[in-house]
Amino acid sequence: MRILIVAATALEVAPILVRMEPMQTLDARMKTYTHGRHEIHVLVTGVGMVATAAWCSRALVRTAYDLALNVGVCGSFDPAIQPGTVVHVVSDRLAELGAEDGETFLTLDELQLPGESAFTNAAPPLNPGLEQLPAVTGITVNTSHGNERTIALVIDRFKPQVESMEGAAFMSACLIDKLPFAEVRAVSNLVERRNRESWRMGDAIQNLGATALRIIDAA
Repeated sequence: MRILIVAATALEVAPILVRMEPMQTLDARMKTYTHGRHEIHVLVTGVGMVATAAWCSRALVRTAYDLALNVGVCGSFDPAIQPGTVVHVVSDRLAELGAEDGETFLTLDELQLPGESAFTNAAPPLNPGLEQLPAVTGITVNTSHGNERTIALVIDRFKPQVESMEGAAFMSACLIDKLPFAEVRAVSNLVERRNRESWRMGDAIQNLGATALRIIDAA
């Protein structure tokens, strides 16, 4: 099986790569590995939805894959999903895509404009490693939330459980390509006023790596 792994940063995918055999470097952002019977292509896009959409689209045009995994960290709006927890994001949306009308936020549908801002993984891969994870809803943002007022507003609008800066862009690219995919993320912090002392980035990345390898082994 040929698998595409997409991450925003090398740090997020590092625990996975130490368990794989390197093959070749395709370009500055893509390297190939083997793991068991699988050929693994690892794409490090850089942070943000624009970079993720552009580099994923380029990769999917160049190569046919059997499965794509987006791995990375995220923030949790849900206090029941504590830092260190690995989740499966089954729906994601571009939370800022729309328009303001005073204190009201208008989505593309409400504006009657063409385009997509919400994405759902209606048929995730049948995989024991994936099925063990909590299924959650997410939002994708350009600016991570760290203000009590805007946190309350986005929770009221969309009721997200987690947020990232890439997930919806990855989902969109895979849905267009009709490629089986999963967005797998580990919670590094609760979404609150920025407080790095409470973050568990190391635990999140280690747990993410172990989970991703279980999913790959079961694919």
